[in-house]
Amino acid sequence: MFRNLILNCKESYNELVHKTTWPSGKELANSAVTVLVASLLIAVVVFLLDKCCQGIMTLIYP
Repeated sequence: MFRNLILNCKESYNELVHKTTWPSGKELANSAVTVLVASLLIAVVVFLLDKCCQGIMTLIYP
């Protein structure tokens, strides 16, 4: 039981150290900015849809 656990940990470590390609600092910064901008755009769209639906509902239910 413990042998499988230790083997699994060793294989995971080996994959993280030798087989995984990590992004450079510049790539990571670009990805972070992209995610931030996309999140803000989605938040603005959801806000506008909410305000639009709120306006329609106040017309229907004064």
